[in-house]
Amino acid sequence: MGLLDIFRRKKKEEAKTTVETRRMTELEQLCADDKEAYEALVNVMFLDPRKIGVSMEEAAENAKKFEKEKDFTRARLWYHIAGGLAIYEGNVKKVVEYFGKCEKLSSGTSYPILKNPERAVAKAQEYYKKFLQS
Repeated sequence: MGLLDIFRRKKKEEAKTTVETRRMTELEQLCADDKEAYEALVNVMFLDPRKIGVSMEEAAENAKKFEKEKDFTRARLWYHIAGGLAIYEGNVKKVVEYFGKCEKLSSGTSYPILKNPERAVAKAQEYYKKFLQS
């Protein structure tokens, strides 16, 4: 074994430990006991929705306007925003409505939050209570 092999092996070992020591996010920690809820929320939940400059109602109106204009990409984006804000508000009915529209307007994208929205919204509310205390 040459000197070069020792350096190569050491680099591989360093790379492994870097991947293994990745810090879990607050959402991952909160959902550690419920991977399905994590998967449902990870791509649709706003971590701090107070920074979004529109209300859920405004986002939904924008979505409807773009849907009427047949601009489905923008409509889906606005429904996604409205759905994320509905999660924050704890409104399961609106979460289902808005992400259902997203799924309908997208080409093959599925939204895991639609499988069990009550449980996902409950986890999100837990997150917001814990991490967004004003």
